[in-house]
Amino acid sequence: MRGKARRRPSRASDVDADRQAPHADAGPARAGAQRVDVRVRRAGTLAQADDWLADEVPVALIFNGISHAVMLATPLDLEDFALGFGLTEGLLEHAGELYGVEVVDDPAGLRVEMDVSSACFARLKDKRRSMAGRTGCGLCGTESLEQVEPPLRPLEGGAAPLSPPAIAAALRELPSHQALQQRTGATHAAAWCSPDGRVRLVREDVGRHNALDKLVGAMVDSGVDPRDGFCCITSRASVEMVRKAVAAGITALVAVSAPTARAVDTARHAGLALAGFARHDDLVLYSDADRFGPLTLS
Repeated sequence: MRGKARRRPSRASDVDADRQAPHADAGPARAGAQRVDVRVRRAGTLAQADDWLADEVPVALIFNGISHAVMLATPLDLEDFALGFGLTEGLLEHAGELYGVEVVDDPAGLRVEMDVSSACFARLKDKRRSMAGRTGCGLCGTESLEQVEPPLRPLEGGAAPLSPPAIAAALRELPSHQALQQRTGATHAAAWCSPDGRVRLVREDVGRHNALDKLVGAMVDSGVDPRDGFCCITSRASVEMVRKAVAAGITALVAVSAPTARAVDTARHAGLALAGFARHDDLVLYSDADRFGPLTLS
């Protein structure tokens, strides 16, 4: 495992449009979905049909032989997941502390075995906790209240203004890059978008936190400047989503659903521009509203 090079994802300019939709003969670890036989009842009529289901697999994140977390995740882009999780959880200070990643099959799921620096491993031991992650909860298994919200470094000011029309353009384009969601209807997406509204990188997962971690890993590996654009998520903006964005240096987060009160408070203290209910040309601006351009208040 040690020293094994990580896969390099496509460059930021190459939106993951070349991803193939899942195929019936592809294994779940490769496709992220599997086909099943179902019966469909519509208008009082019962019919046999095929359906695609998103894979949800236990993924153990292992640092230098120590299992730190087990997450239920879609078994795609796990190298990105390893890097993004390490960075947003504060275990990795920078990508250079991750020397290698190997994804290993296990009878119970998958093991993502990471070779990390001694400094990262020391942080891991300091933060060691038992955490069994679920798709709807990012704090399950946390042992103390102090672990819920460790100190968060505020973002630097001076980020470029955001264009609501560009955000609307990104939201219109995003579904065309959600191959798993279109096939299964069960996955979240996190997308990195350029200031002009082009979707540059997309990652999908059954868990919204996982999708964002995967995106962060892909952004870092692709050399993306997190201040030069905005992140769209197809979920609510929980406090952990806000904290992960801030930890990654992302300065603007746009969610299609609502944020929580704690997420808004965290975004305001950290200097994150946060918008919710992003639908068509509409936005609700919760934090740093001035970054979204001049407003005419009615």
